Amino acid sequence: MIYNVRGENIEVTDAIREYVEKKIAKLERYFDTPPSSDVHVNLSVHNAEQRIEVTIPMPNLLLRAEESHNDMYAATDLVVDKLERQIRKYKTKINRKFRQQGAPKHVFAELEKEAISDQRQETEDDAIEIVKKKQFDLKPMDEEEAVLQMDMLGHAFYVFENSESGETNVVYKRKDGKYGLIEPNA
Repeated sequence: MIYNVRGENIEVTDAIREYVEKKIAKLERYFDTPPSSDVHVNLSVHNAEQRIEVTIPMPNLLLRAEESHNDMYAATDLVVDKLERQIRKYKTKINRKFRQQGAPKHVFAELEKEAISDQRQETEDDAIEIVKKKQFDLKPMDEEEAVLQMDMLGHAFYVFENSESGETNVVYKRKDGKYGLIEPNA
């Protein structure tokens, strides 16, 4: 794997770089052959909180995790743990799929060809249980009004009809306290 380590409001020292590369390299044990992809690592500091984001793009699979902590080394350990959970989860899914088809047990290398990551952090549970369904009418409004409605309701996201485009959009509150907008492709 080729490492691309960047720092934002932090100097990436040799010690930090070596620690991050050593920890992420441990993920190679899950592969028959090490992935030939670049590993993108973004280290940042905001106030006293240190954050690490790791992205490993592979064919048909994108491993991505981010973690915050007051210590960069602890954040690195946490993000590697998160990536390992993702790998084990998808390995289990692929192996289960092949067992159901009557094929012999396959190793994680098959995951690169078969799996598609959903980018959500999920529990170790494979079962997805929908416990509530809601239906509502979409009110046409602009982005600012949607953000105000979301804040007023105390939600982390808000679905609305964009009054300018007529499309269904979603506004959401980001971890950094700013807002995001999701629009469909035209």
